Amino acid sequence: MSNTLGIVICFAYIFVVIGLAEGLRRWRGYGSGFTRKIIHIGVGMMSWFIPFLFTSAWPFVLACAAFMVINLIDWRYGLIGSMQSKHRSNLGTVYFPFAAAVVALIFWEQPPLMVAALMPLTWGDGMAPVIGEKYGHRFYQVYTSRRTLEGSLAFFVAGFVFTWLALWLMPGLPAITPAAAILPALVVMAVTTLVEAVSIWGLDNLAVTAVAIVILGLWPF
Repeated sequence: MSNTLGIVICFAYIFVVIGLAEGLRRWRGYGSGFTRKIIHIGVGMMSWFIPFLFTSAWPFVLACAAFMVINLIDWRYGLIGSMQSKHRSNLGTVYFPFAAAVVALIFWEQPPLMVAALMPLTWGDGMAPVIGEKYGHRFYQVYTSRRTLEGSLAFFVAGFVFTWLALWLMPGLPAITPAAAILPALVVMAVTTLVEAVSIWGLDNLAVTAVAIVILGLWPF
């Protein structure tokens, strides 16, 4: 597959995910806090197939840079309702593609690590506010960010499942057995859950991914 076609598929996929989220917002009346996380998880899962779309990391990095600009424009002018955050200081949608680009550059030759490094951000950060808002009763606050223990638990569980699956199922080197994938996934999620709990201003999209990169990069697979 040519890199140009890969970029077209990436853009098409992302705009379909955004369109579905926007449709749910308008049709079912879901708030942007929920639809934003649908986009968050949907776009993050794209990492599972980018190794098959591009011959190197750079075309994907180019696509990420384009979406950083698009997301920054949307953050400034509020063009897409399903992507809006109630916290205007939250630049998470801009940080997300930047984090994905960095992960791709570092782990391109190691697809299991590349995908696993993005799963805490994709599923952990995606599920935490959804579960926290619906079921959260035990609150804690860091600066202006209010979170729940239930949301943090959801971050850990969802992130662990998909980090473990990525390490195990994603083809490529290092080849990791299901049993060997458990401990690194647990360590990644234990540390990133703590990091997410104290992150503010949407910086968890950067901090969580940075921690995952360091742990997976140093792990003796």
